[in-house]
Amino acid sequence: MADSGEPATDALQQRLMRILLGGRRKYTRLEVAEKAGVPEERSRRLWRALGFATVDDDEVVFTDADIDAIRTADQLMNSGLIDPGIEQAVTRVLGQHLSRLAEWQVHMLWTMITENKDIGTSERQIARLVDRLLPELEKVQNFVWRRHLAAYAGRAFASPDEDLEARTEVVGFVDMVGYTRLTRQIGEDELSAVLDRFESVATEVVAEHHGRIVKMIGDEVLFVADSAVDGAEIALALSERADADETLPAVRAGLASGRILLRFGDVYGSVVNLAARLTSTARPGTILVDKELATELLEFPEYEVRTRRPVSVRGYNRLRPSSLRRAQDRPSGMFATSQQLAAEMLGLAPGAASESPDVEKLAEEIEDATADSLPPRPRPRSKRRRRR
Repeated sequence: MADSGEPATDALQQRLMRILLGGRRKYTRLEVAEKAGVPEERSRRLWRALGFATVDDDEVVFTDADIDAIRTADQLMNSGLIDPGIEQAVTRVLGQHLSRLAEWQVHMLWTMITENKDIGTSERQIARLVDRLLPELEKVQNFVWRRHLAAYAGRAFASPDEDLEARTEVVGFVDMVGYTRLTRQIGEDELSAVLDRFESVATEVVAEHHGRIVKMIGDEVLFVADSAVDGAEIALALSERADADETLPAVRAGLASGRILLRFGDVYGSVVNLAARLTSTARPGTILVDKELATELLEFPEYEVRTRRPVSVRGYNRLRPSSLRRAQDRPSGMFATSQQLAAEMLGLAPGAASESPDVEKLAEEIEDATADSLPPRPRPRSKRRRRR
């Protein structure tokens, strides 16, 4: 091993590849297809769909494990379990998700090796570490996969008549306010800590209220929930947790309810677009919901839903959202601003607005009157070409 302590050598790399790939590289792609009994073109499509780089036909990069994997995948496709029309899409999604998982695991392992001098200076210890950790990672991944499989299967078999790909859900976006500006003000380590904290809080809150995270999009989380209350609680709790956490910036949220298309772990449809537009319109610390969800939440006295003035966003000329907050809670955001204004007009001390029902009612009337008096945003004129 080199005195510099750098663990990356050709010998070590080859050793790790044998451990990770389950054997020595000794086959070309054409040999793998032939030995597995899979058509050459099909093996090529599967390899590309999984997200692996294209290799030359005479390049020796495959192992015995690759032959077993290609053969198993081919048998699975031929079993009728997977529709031939979505074969590549299924393979592509599988490759994308596992690729992200693998990237994180390698980063974790590399950090462990480089920060531990006793391990990082010995090729043998690095190989032993990987050899020991790999089966444990596989066990954990298998356990998590089976638990999620059981959860989704339970939901599916509980409602056998429900369409699993298109159903009514609450869709929500919650994003950190001022994220772009934040990236210019702090270093990479601090930014990583903020993102980790946000993802941790989002994961906890969504799970606590029976929702499901669709994906994390940098500074934003996209989630779905089966009921209006679950969706509302997720957005409210996330906003409250972010407000109480000194390491996180304020958040804003947009929620919409309706039919969505679920495809390979992602969600699509006008309801998803509407939730995104509401989020972009929301002010820091506020939650906006669409008309459908607002109507559902009006049945629950623990929430306060108030219609806001129409706004124009991409795809919606006069979108009329509603704001959501907990009933009788101390106001925040634009609610606090309007009530503070009412308190000052009446000559009351700071804080009295939130304690006096009459002042709160007056503040709401002032806010409504102000909103109603604002003119709608002018629609841009379409450009017409002059006739010559």
